[in-house]
Amino acid sequence: MPTLTAQPALLVLADGSSYQGSSFGATGTVIGEVVFNTGMTGYQEVLTDPSYCGQIVIFTYPELGNTGVNPEDEESAAPQVRGVVARNISSQPSSWRSTQSLPDYLKQHQIPGIYGIDTRALTRRIRSLGAMNGALSTEILDPAELLEQLQKAPDMTGLNLVREVTTPEIYEWVNPTPTHWEFTTESEAVEKPLTVVAIDFGIKRNILRRLASYGCRVIVVPASTSPEEILKHNPDGIFLSNGPGDPAAVQEGIETVRALLNSQKPMFGICMGHQILGLSLGAETFKLKFGHRGLNQPAGLTQKVEITSQNHGFAINPDSLPEAEVEITHLNLNDQTVAGLRHKTLPLFSVQYHPEASPGPHDGDYLFARFVQIMQAARQ
Repeated sequence: MPTLTAQPALLVLADGSSYQGSSFGATGTVIGEVVFNTGMTGYQEVLTDPSYCGQIVIFTYPELGNTGVNPEDEESAAPQVRGVVARNISSQPSSWRSTQSLPDYLKQHQIPGIYGIDTRALTRRIRSLGAMNGALSTEILDPAELLEQLQKAPDMTGLNLVREVTTPEIYEWVNPTPTHWEFTTESEAVEKPLTVVAIDFGIKRNILRRLASYGCRVIVVPASTSPEEILKHNPDGIFLSNGPGDPAAVQEGIETVRALLNSQKPMFGICMGHQILGLSLGAETFKLKFGHRGLNQPAGLTQKVEITSQNHGFAINPDSLPEAEVEITHLNLNDQTVAGLRHKTLPLFSVQYHPEASPGPHDGDYLFARFVQIMQAARQ
């Protein structure tokens, strides 16, 4: 296994602060929104989550790469992040499931990384000033010159990144051979499969796995698919997926969901799907200071609290929700932002967090069972 080289790398933030470290992965220069993830595990799932498209991710856990990478843990076909920031990197993984080291994996997919910097100080800066654009380079090592390049990049607000990650064509998902980490589904598969059309704003594979595990036939369609084309599949339900960028900029998705509201088809949204459902109902979204990205976010509303996996930089403004039609079902208990909603008369519900648990806890898996129950009731 090759060892890491000591090639220098530089990270510069939009506020002018700079961090010198060493390079791992690919060489080059990338620009993206710098955010942090607090999870202690699941770095490969984070790297391949399409919701991180356009972002440079700081991993707050001090060790990265210890278990390498393997095909089973990918949430999409390749890493989606622009760049990676870490404290320490392991080039020699120790896991029976590993098929490749993290540095080699990133190099293969042309993703640059920087390590050997104080990620704690960097994370505290992002928490204090908010998520901001940054530039990571192994080529431009002068902070002033790299900052000049960075200042030409657009901010995340108003940015539609769904076009970069959505599927180019319609396909039917079929669960692969059971993986080593697949957890048991309590519900029984229905006799006649429920057909779910999943609108792909940047969908994670484990969402598809969970829907299929609950007895659903899942047809994945591009984010630009028209309401008429979606309804041609005669779905029992419509799923609205996670995805990257500013949800308010995904106008075609919002218009599509708004047109489908009166179809009486059950709908379930996760993350961006939650935001797009809210926007289609007349709500507004806003950008969070530094977002929620980790595996231990508490969410709830009454006496029951779920520990959830979250990854988002925008949230629904609760004051903009049509109170006569929609009720809030979950709040993020750290900052009281909206983490779940449901329509009072239509079979529509959504959550801001990730119940598919990849990575993360399984507390929210019941939501897939609820979606199945709603579809079964609508079928009768």
